[in-house]
Amino acid sequence: MNRRNFLYRTAVGGGLLLVPGLLAATSRRATPRLTILHTNDWHSRIDPFPDDGSRNANQGGAVRRANLIAQIRSAEPNVLLFDSGDIFQGTPYFNFFLGELEMKLMSQMGYDAATIGNHDFDGGIENLATQLQHANFPLLSANYDFSRTPLDGRVEPHRIVDRGGLRVGVFGLGIELAGLVPEKLYGATTYQDPIERANSTALHLRTRQKCDLVVCLSHLGYRYQDDKVSDVTLAAASRHIDLILGGHTHTFLDEPVTVPNLEGDPVIINQVGFAGLRLGRLDLTFPGGGARRCIACSNLRV
Repeated sequence: MNRRNFLYRTAVGGGLLLVPGLLAATSRRATPRLTILHTNDWHSRIDPFPDDGSRNANQGGAVRRANLIAQIRSAEPNVLLFDSGDIFQGTPYFNFFLGELEMKLMSQMGYDAATIGNHDFDGGIENLATQLQHANFPLLSANYDFSRTPLDGRVEPHRIVDRGGLRVGVFGLGIELAGLVPEKLYGATTYQDPIERANSTALHLRTRQKCDLVVCLSHLGYRYQDDKVSDVTLAAASRHIDLILGGHTHTFLDEPVTVPNLEGDPVIINQVGFAGLRLGRLDLTFPGGGARRCIACSNLRV
């Protein structure tokens, strides 16, 4: 595949208004297209923020997000929905229900996959394993070894989704837990180098599984001042990854960022803050000949 033809254009401000026309023109040419929606760090924010005059007053909420997702699905034929971790912790809903409500709501919204954030261990690894019974979507992590934990066999490194004739490979990456999460909460979980695991997984998805698109759900964080592994450093050290949908640093990107990988090809990075205040949206076309083109990217207020 010629990833040098992977072009993208961002639609800012009223960009969502431009999308229907773009997609209609694409449809007339019978060009395969895919809409990717994503969230991160929604931290058990079930209700909108209270009407208290604060910056986020009356914004967000799971019901609004569900309605927005449903509207997009009704307009677009091929939609994927992902989350980049820290589903748990932040409101009394987690304190009382320990993640059950969050998993049930995400299942009802039709998430296709999610990765694991550090706060998803806040109820303990046994609790995370218990709450998975309420999820009809997979948790993905390519760099956490759970073989000696209650999550053994419950978390997949990657998943392949076929949608609209397109083959999408998606995998997850988690941040180092030592020093960030009490050891008793994550138990015998072993952290593995995220760049090494990302490149080996992406190579497998691209070459052996013949994926048209390779997506990383990352809870590494967008960027740091030191040499800590971030989405930006991962992109620069990667091969075969097309999209990095990030979390952990609660970064509100108004539009996606591109970073050249080891071969000089662009990797798109996006992150949508925290608390479910925004829903990330990327509309991609696949015009053929190995080219992939992102025609519009919009981070939508919920």
